[in-house]
Amino acid sequence: MRPVRSALAALAALAPPTALAGALLATLTLAGCGQSTPASPPATSASVAATPSAAGFPVTVEAGNGPVAVARRPERIVSLSPTATESLFAIGAGPQVVAVDDQSNHPAEAPKSDLSGFKPNVEAIIARKPDLVVVANDADSVVAALGKVGVPVLLEPAATKLDEAYDQITDLGAATGNGDRAAELVAGMRKQLDEITAAAPKNAKLTYYHELDTTPYSATSTTFIGQIYGLFGMTNIADEAPDAAGGYPKLSAEFVAKADPDLVFLADTKCCGQSRDTLAKRPGWSKLSAVENDQVVLLDDDVASRWGPRVVDLARQIGDAVQKVAAG
Repeated sequence: MRPVRSALAALAALAPPTALAGALLATLTLAGCGQSTPASPPATSASVAATPSAAGFPVTVEAGNGPVAVARRPERIVSLSPTATESLFAIGAGPQVVAVDDQSNHPAEAPKSDLSGFKPNVEAIIARKPDLVVVANDADSVVAALGKVGVPVLLEPAATKLDEAYDQITDLGAATGNGDRAAELVAGMRKQLDEITAAAPKNAKLTYYHELDTTPYSATSTTFIGQIYGLFGMTNIADEAPDAAGGYPKLSAEFVAKADPDLVFLADTKCCGQSRDTLAKRPGWSKLSAVENDQVVLLDDDVASRWGPRVVDLARQIGDAVQKVAAG
């Protein structure tokens, strides 16, 4: 894993600093600001050192907050990250999870609570008697606070690259005693993404616009979400925005209208009720090619803003849209 970033940089990983963006990403333990600190290159696999034992514990996992020692297989995990929650259940650690934060809404059987990942209450977390806590940011220095009472904490910040997403799943597998399942999940994700991208039309030369909220903020190709789109060889109109350097530029209606993208992907359907019809009502947008040609794709806000197993679902939806447009 990469070194620990500041709380601000961790919050910066997915979205811009607006109230609307916060509403958009209320399904995450991360809400947004423009990314300001470049990430170090991710490890190609999790750095795990273990003392041989029947159960594979104790184990030390190299997470975002450095080496984390887990003495025994955890049976009372608290997840304060929606992405980590999805990954934990996907690797078979669901029965070990006793509580998840108030934004963890997938899978349905996750034991949702009133715990907050935005403003962690250390006393409330300790009351759950956890033997492992997973967080996506170190808000209010929760890592140090829990460390003082002997609770191991894995800090798994928002991924900036697919390899980092894979690495975090591997971390969780090692820390929970589900290493084999984690390895299978990562291998399956890699295989499916390869198949999805291989099936996509080559040289389609399509342009696209990804909307985070109605401001509208977007994401450039340098961001995690932008790199998923990059697998399909499309051109991101946000890359040419005047303030694109932060990764999450605020675009003007005129900028989008002038760029006239072939495809529009809306990641603000749940938070903000956006659709092709709402776009058509925006000044100058009714004549967008994507609107006129019914090439507006409605994404699930959660799937489009998390970096866990459902990245494959997002890629499949993007791939299907590219194939549909290329087929004419």
